[in-house]
Amino acid sequence: MRLFSMSALALTVASCTDLEIDIKSQNTVFPDSERAAEAILADVYAAYRGALGRDHWMAQTLSADEAVSVAMGTDYYDGGRYRELHVHNWTPDNSIIPGMWNSASVGITLANNAIVLFGEERPNLTAPARAIRAYYYFILMDNFGAAPLITAPVDQVPNRTSRAEICRFIESELLDVIDLLPTEVSIATYGKSTKYMAQALLAKLYLNWAVYTTEDVANYNPAVPNEKLNQVVAMCDGIIESGKFNLSSHKFMEKFRPNNGYQIKDFIFAVPYDREKQQGMTYSRFWIHRSAQNQFAALPQSVGGTFRVLPSYLDKFNLPGDERNQSYIGGKQYYWSNYTEDTNRPFLIRTSKRGIDQDYTAADADEQFDWQLETTNDIVLRPDGAATLNVGNDQKGRSMGYRSIKFYMDVAVTSANQRNQSNDVPIFRYADILLMKAEAILRGAAPTNGETPQSLINQIRAYVNAPLLATAPTLEDILDERAREFADESWRRNDLIRYGKFEDSWGFRSLYPAGANEKYRRIFPVPTSVLNVNTHWDQNNGYQ
Repeated sequence: MRLFSMSALALTVASCTDLEIDIKSQNTVFPDSERAAEAILADVYAAYRGALGRDHWMAQTLSADEAVSVAMGTDYYDGGRYRELHVHNWTPDNSIIPGMWNSASVGITLANNAIVLFGEERPNLTAPARAIRAYYYFILMDNFGAAPLITAPVDQVPNRTSRAEICRFIESELLDVIDLLPTEVSIATYGKSTKYMAQALLAKLYLNWAVYTTEDVANYNPAVPNEKLNQVVAMCDGIIESGKFNLSSHKFMEKFRPNNGYQIKDFIFAVPYDREKQQGMTYSRFWIHRSAQNQFAALPQSVGGTFRVLPSYLDKFNLPGDERNQSYIGGKQYYWSNYTEDTNRPFLIRTSKRGIDQDYTAADADEQFDWQLETTNDIVLRPDGAATLNVGNDQKGRSMGYRSIKFYMDVAVTSANQRNQSNDVPIFRYADILLMKAEAILRGAAPTNGETPQSLINQIRAYVNAPLLATAPTLEDILDERAREFADESWRRNDLIRYGKFEDSWGFRSLYPAGANEKYRRIFPVPTSVLNVNTHWDQNNGYQ
């Protein structure tokens, strides 16, 4: 008989998930071994894997200035869910948004079950569960604002607790457990709650403190004082002074390959993926050119090719020698092998002039020939393409926009793997710690250990072989450095909101001009499916 607490039932109802969710490792009798306890926590850690591998990544990336997901003819419009994220006119019915709410809520439910099962007399076991629960609450708070705060059995789903209160709850939980969490950094603690994971989450929380504690997010502006800037530095210093992390164990692009893992010393907390056993990560499916299924390997299934980096974002990758410039590929295309472009093997497509350009009508329009695939920087919609972000399904349309290969395609994937990749996805990296400390100091925190924003950024620049800063950076410099360092890592939306730039114009945002003033979109709406169950809840401001 499995234990299913009322707190679990409440959040499961709130997230519109199956009440008979299978909690595989849960029993009414406390497990008598550390291995059994680890099995219980494994379900807790895995709760957000699917969302992080797709819906969360899409919501953060497409709503920011990084990328756009286009339609090709009638393909991949998909009811407008990608377009809505890009132009900032999403509604509570957008089908991508519920994945974040549901997955984080299930994670909280499973964490609550584990905490009840372990009991207060085993704080060394409950501490990791409380820390990962705090991360799931961070997901809900960052994306949706107020959330139901459930930490003990209840007999009904409570009202949502304000964003500011959730923020303070996350802080208190992490401070309460931080000294109980493991300080070991090894394969045994990889992907799990550690002291350093908690410090990194606190640093992120503190850096955005003014955003999260403003009563109405629409009223936030970057000039709002942040009382927690010195705490940002303190949390970052705890990680730096541990000596357990570094930037240089691997080159930049190596960190994100399918064979990445615990050996990457830049990774403080990451979500492991495996194409067979820990599925859910499919980034390359959306980035690889639609006609380039075999450019990196003989892939057994087609790719979407809908994601394109925005030219204005690509322009930030402009530092001579910077290894991060390799994150995107464009222009004439070649086959790749062993993570290397083979310039002796052009990637050829059998097509015609009409196949390249659907508007070509001359007599030789359908004569076949081999064309070397060439992607362009600009992304131009079809004359009637505004309603769907249609670029056309000819090779011209398919080839607009440079593509990310940061999370390189898993070339060992089989048809049974359903396009899943084995690339682990980092949540917190040491590079982020350095840049958060730099930003906090620049915003007013007291410098420590002789480090300055300039010296901290130069640690990043040095390991990627980019030119070192010769003068003190501005906040804008730090934002651009974050763009180069964390592309495709789901932090850009968070950064833009903190900087007050989430309403700026980029890509095809002009197709919905009202979005420039709809600052309530700094949080997403509660999904309609959730409100249909929790009818006593109010929708977020602006979405009624």
